[in-house]
Amino acid sequence: MKKRGLSPIVRALPVFFSARVLALVLLPLVAAAFVWLIVVWFAWEPLVGWLARSLFAWSERFGPVAAAVLAAVMFMLAAVVTALVAIAVLAMPVIVEAVAARDFPDLERRRGGTFAGSLFNALRTVATFLPLWLLALPLLVFPPAYIVANIVLNAWLNRRLLPYDALALHADPDELRTVIHAARGRLFRLGLVIAPLSLVPIVNLFASLFAGIAFTYLCLDQLAQMRRLGRNP
Repeated sequence: MKKRGLSPIVRALPVFFSARVLALVLLPLVAAAFVWLIVVWFAWEPLVGWLARSLFAWSERFGPVAAAVLAAVMFMLAAVVTALVAIAVLAMPVIVEAVAARDFPDLERRRGGTFAGSLFNALRTVATFLPLWLLALPLLVFPPAYIVANIVLNAWLNRRLLPYDALALHADPDELRTVIHAARGRLFRLGLVIAPLSLVPIVNLFASLFAGIAFTYLCLDQLAQMRRLGRNP
């Protein structure tokens, strides 16, 4: 396994800009971004108006501003979650193949993950994430606190969503659970490093792709190291 001393973020860069990934993964994300722009174009005024009349009817002066801020946050969240789920369920097989061909060609494939398992993991993770995000919404009155909470939640979302798909092709079921548990601290820290990109509109869609590549490197490194040390479950 070459270049193991480099961080997953550094190693992810060549794969992110590779022609195969750009052609098979990035273009669909561009299409998704275009769709969300259309949604925002048509839904922005109705959503802001409804929020101003319902949640923020108590203030004619500040209500419209607060409604616009909340609408922007909701659309940004929807775009980020959509991109992450699409990456996890649909694009990760392409990403894993690209990473494995480049740096893990000899890593045995034990195929412990399934599409059904990936879909269940995505639905379960999003179902847990959304209530946590709603609990963090009151922090919008103090933006720095909301930004910190958003970064932490996004890091948690990445940590829960991406490792299963990163390991599904190469790890057996026991290895899959063991690797995710053993690397949970590193996975969360990697999520924290990438999470600020989720706050930047448009960039947040492509940050999900980059996160998928970086998490794949970290997970396959952990799996390869575990096998070399003879700690197969």
